[in-house]
Amino acid sequence: MALAPAPSSAAGSASDPGWWNPTARPQPDSGINVTGEPFKGTDAQGKVRGFVDAHDHLMSNEGFGGRLICGKPFSELGVADALKDCPEHYPDGTLAVFDFITKGGDGKHDPVGWPTFKDWPAHDSLTHQQNYYAWVERAWRGGQRVLVNDLVTNGVICSVYFFKDRGCDEMTAIRLEAQKTYDMQAFVDKMYGGPGKGWFRIVTSSDQAREVIKQGKLAVVMGVETSEPFGCKQILDVAQCSKADIDRGLDELYGLGVRSMFLCHKFDNALCGVRFDEGALGTAINVGQFLSTGTFWKTETCTGPQKDNPIGLAPAPSAQKELPAGVTVPSYAADAQCNTRGLTELGEYAVRGMMKRKMMLEVDHMSVKAAGRAFDILESESYPGVISSHSWMDLGWTERLYKLGGFAAQYMSGSEAFSAEARRTDALREKYHVGYGYGTDMNGVGGWPGPRGADTPNPVKYPFRSTDGGSVIDRQTAGERTWDLNTDGASHYGLVPDWIEDIRLVGGQDVVDDLFRGAESYLTTWGASEKHQGSVNLAAGSSASASTSEWWNPFVDYSPARAVDGDSGTRWASEWNDDQWLRVDLGSAHRVGRVTLDWERAYGKAYRIETSTDGSNWQTVWATSDGDGGLDTARFDGVTARYLRVQGVRRATQWGYSLHEVGVFSS
Repeated sequence: MALAPAPSSAAGSASDPGWWNPTARPQPDSGINVTGEPFKGTDAQGKVRGFVDAHDHLMSNEGFGGRLICGKPFSELGVADALKDCPEHYPDGTLAVFDFITKGGDGKHDPVGWPTFKDWPAHDSLTHQQNYYAWVERAWRGGQRVLVNDLVTNGVICSVYFFKDRGCDEMTAIRLEAQKTYDMQAFVDKMYGGPGKGWFRIVTSSDQAREVIKQGKLAVVMGVETSEPFGCKQILDVAQCSKADIDRGLDELYGLGVRSMFLCHKFDNALCGVRFDEGALGTAINVGQFLSTGTFWKTETCTGPQKDNPIGLAPAPSAQKELPAGVTVPSYAADAQCNTRGLTELGEYAVRGMMKRKMMLEVDHMSVKAAGRAFDILESESYPGVISSHSWMDLGWTERLYKLGGFAAQYMSGSEAFSAEARRTDALREKYHVGYGYGTDMNGVGGWPGPRGADTPNPVKYPFRSTDGGSVIDRQTAGERTWDLNTDGASHYGLVPDWIEDIRLVGGQDVVDDLFRGAESYLTTWGASEKHQGSVNLAAGSSASASTSEWWNPFVDYSPARAVDGDSGTRWASEWNDDQWLRVDLGSAHRVGRVTLDWERAYGKAYRIETSTDGSNWQTVWATSDGDGGLDTARFDGVTARYLRVQGVRRATQWGYSLHEVGVFSS
């Protein structure tokens, strides 16, 4: 790395460059174009300040076979090596196949990056590096204090893409991207004089993150977003992984420093069904689904107000030609908008495995059916570690997420759209006293805010002050190119502060204030997950009795004890009429405040939970007339009880009531 004194344009003076400026920076290099000291520490209440990007892909150039995203976020050889196009894009982009698929047109572009940057990076170019380290530095200098780096790849996209320089195993790519993230930390540290001295700090606990932010630096959290984690794909509905594979995979990821992850992404896998993609991209992803699993997406009518995205039906010829002869993408009924696939038994095991390791679950990309079951499990344990990081969760789940203690961020859309969506949920943020985040999804093949135009009545005026007021931010320059958000849109990561200023102008200061509280809220969710302690199930192994039990199958035991045996594969089942009950004797009096009911398909539409100290006098502590099956959690003011009874009032099916497990907890 060619190091030279930091140029004066990066702020500071020759006599005192400031702790935030490196003692030496690669020369030549991109400008930062921010002056002033980054703010340190916390507010008067001890809370951190700053923005959080809950969804970015610093190292996606290393995924997908290594040639889908062109350019690197850093290079020991300097900016000219880092910011250059893929070799097949020369001389005019004719072979930029993925550009053609994602952007349209003929894919042609000027491949030259540094120093001219004529055609890239750009807000609508999905294949060129947007996360160059100096641009991330500019975002940090502009007030960002948490960045979630989601390690990402897709084995099917890798396998069908024409150009690659490595294998397509997803876990191999994840390991490489994790190592490259540590290498980037070392790269930045070197500029500042050695290990631990740079502003880019990988953290593995919320306490570490708070300490980093207290120093005024950027806390970098690693997550995972991939379609077949731990090799958990499915082929013709047969899982290709086991519980042992999941445990090994989670242990390995945790050891790498990963603290949040998606269990499914783009394709249905052995863990869960996905939330669909729309348009031509949706068609292409559905083709990939078939190539990966042997089945296309399958839909059904939604059972509740939440729904999955409409499936893309527009043609995607480049993708469709990959299908075997005679196989075509199916059509779908307009009134069937939910994925038939939810959270599988292996998926439930993975969710509980993440909880055991105090990791945070990303529910974006999960189908409504899968997300609903995941919420059921998290609620049954009062586990707060749930994240929606980039607007891929139905908004109808938002209060459920906040009630658990989870965190939500919105995709980096245009300032008008972003502000409008923020308004839709700001009452909930006020109710639960939480901040907000954004998910840039840079290098994530999603598209970013375009320009509002130089003639807009309220443009971003350069230079402007950062949200904290301590820094002055001017137009960003790299080589011969200067970017202006008004005319270029959010072309790369360095324009995140400009985009936030645009939100202030369009959406108002209160939207930005919510975002500035985002880092604290994210760390609160993370910290609460780390501190979570599982409750003792007072019903486990207890004595149980019931009004009736099914008897028609002499080879299967449906006795009441099966609902408290700790085995989700067994169940109690009643006879087929409404007035049925299951009673649990806890053995002695306990404080009781939470009950979980894991229903089989024969569930209670209307039922109540009753408690008693003597087994004769009962009081109703909770009731519903609108049960929906699955895993129900009933919370109520704590009472002292030895006996608990689930009293059926009305069945949801023609069968009786059937419970896999009953959980009784103190709180």
